[in-house]
Amino acid sequence: MCGRFARKSTQEVLAEWLGLELEEMPWFAPTFNAAPQSIQPVIRLNRDSGRRVAALMRWGLVPFWARSAKIGLSTINARAEKAATKPAFRTALKKRRCLVPADAYYEWAQLGAKKSQSYVIALTSGEPIAFTGFWESWNGTGGSALETFAILTTTANELLATIHDRMPVIIERKDYGRWLDVDEKIALPTDLLHPYAANQVYAWPVSDHVGNTQNNDAVNGQYTGRVILPDEFTFPWPESHKAYEWIDLPPYSGDAKTVRMVIRAIYPGSADQITCVGKVMLRQWLKSRPNIKSGIDGHELP
Repeated sequence: MCGRFARKSTQEVLAEWLGLELEEMPWFAPTFNAAPQSIQPVIRLNRDSGRRVAALMRWGLVPFWARSAKIGLSTINARAEKAATKPAFRTALKKRRCLVPADAYYEWAQLGAKKSQSYVIALTSGEPIAFTGFWESWNGTGGSALETFAILTTTANELLATIHDRMPVIIERKDYGRWLDVDEKIALPTDLLHPYAANQVYAWPVSDHVGNTQNNDAVNGQYTGRVILPDEFTFPWPESHKAYEWIDLPPYSGDAKTVRMVIRAIYPGSADQITCVGKVMLRQWLKSRPNIKSGIDGHELP
């Protein structure tokens, strides 16, 4: 499922990435802990111009026929496999599709009856994420319209299935237009409703700080253990750098993969990169990032 996400990208970044006019976007701040019932930006097509626009909506779909807005407490997600047949979702899925911008989302792995581990999940590319969703407009008893949305989910890919059996539907940038186009002559693009490629996502454990919706800060993304990475994994490197092979740095890590978490130690979506062929280069990089004080696997970094 998807019950919490983060959106660190600025409005300028999102406008360029999503094809929006910056001047027409409603103001919204970044969030490190977007939770159900909160107001979040979504992207839809303007009914008159057909252009992509951003709108602020409440997370938790309230169908137009609902007697009470309380239904939105249980409709934050919709299963992609069944949404088209569910009364609460089918009309909006067909006629009012949207994209929900983010940079990462949170998931909880159950470790026992009363214990769970929080994870952050992001794209290895560091690019913004667009969840597939749909929206509704509901008129309350006071006559004012309430716009709400839900996020579609699908089965988790093989990498993330170790954390949870579901994940939000994430689509590639080239498919944004197809998802938003609700022309009745065009069939619902169900071919987009599949798990995102396992070799393009990664995850890392974080503290239970994120569990409190009042904690809306970067602490939510600070790693506390080993990163879960695809088997064949490389970060995109700036053209001005050579993509050196990662090497083990004992005693700071049990394997080279763990060292890679340093790249995203500040927070997912960061554009910061690191090239490292030994401890010397790692030290130099860390000196330029004085705010990184945590260690790897319990060891203090050099």
